[in-house]
Amino acid sequence: MSRPVALVTGPRCAAVSGVSTHVDLLLHSGLAASFGLIHFEVGREGREEGRLARTVRLLVSPFQLAYQVLAHRAAIVHLNTALTSRAYWRDLMYMVVARLCRARVLYQVHGGPLPQAFCRGGRMARAFVRATLGLADTIVVLSSSEQEAFCRFGVAPQVLALPNAIDCRPYGALERERAAPARPLRLLYLGRLVREKGLYELIEGLNLARSRGAAVELIMAGDGPEAGALREAAAAGRGAPVGFVGRVHGADKLTLLRWADALALPSYSEGLPYALLESMAAGVPALATRVGAIPEVVADGVNGLLLEPRSAPAIAAAIQTLAEDRAALARMSEASRATIAARYSIDRLSAQLEALYASLAGSGRR
Repeated sequence: MSRPVALVTGPRCAAVSGVSTHVDLLLHSGLAASFGLIHFEVGREGREEGRLARTVRLLVSPFQLAYQVLAHRAAIVHLNTALTSRAYWRDLMYMVVARLCRARVLYQVHGGPLPQAFCRGGRMARAFVRATLGLADTIVVLSSSEQEAFCRFGVAPQVLALPNAIDCRPYGALERERAAPARPLRLLYLGRLVREKGLYELIEGLNLARSRGAAVELIMAGDGPEAGALREAAAAGRGAPVGFVGRVHGADKLTLLRWADALALPSYSEGLPYALLESMAAGVPALATRVGAIPEVVADGVNGLLLEPRSAPAIAAAIQTLAEDRAALARMSEASRATIAARYSIDRLSAQLEALYASLAGSGRR
């Protein structure tokens, strides 16, 4: 018997985004041995298109999705989405199409506000969003705190918490040397260069820690609209050196992770960032804010340090802690690797999704 087919939505795998990483991992995981996985590309990431081309793509894509579901007799449409206005309305159309084509719908939320905040307090808005989310057969979120929020919101489908996962092998193979007390603490940021990542507070906190005697340096790897302004802010600070290296992939990313002592992740909001999982798998503990699913991965003082968002003094204090206690840094490094290997491997996620897919396909509408 042929394998059941699932359409998996998401940006182009070559794009720089967490959802692209997630989809690429699934397409090459053990899940693909049990189900025929077809990538249905959505989103602007990785595309070079003007406004007209984007509008045409958005108008045509629901019909393309219907064609793909019917042509492949897809049992499942796995929507990788976020609870943002743009993604919500796009994927609402896809849910309607999937239901009309008698496919089951897995609605996986990768970020954005909780549903209560997304609706901004309006009773009619809450009722509408609650009803439309009911078009899904299962909702998957990244953390237990999100699961509780969706359940409190009163959605009809079952809500499961399935954290992101990575292939731990290339990161676990990296050899680490204990950071000598005499050399500066090496901080690494991996991701988009946007204000919401807390990068201006990071530079301010870096300079504050330096003024208090901490030896520290930072590399920012990534690009984005704030790249130029961040360079200017770093240069104006006349404090700790900050290097900007642009996007990194593959061996270049592994080289940076081998270099780094700690990951800086002072975001205002997050889902469950792959940069965090990859860094911890490489033995690089994080200085990260208490947002999204991060507190379910980072245990404060055990495998990293948790900070309040938008606080340069908190960042400075965390930097000083690790700069002055290299033994604690070494313990956090080992604990980081153990955490990811035990709880966030792609083998774990693919097995969970395989069971969920089988349940959905076995109770399909066909």
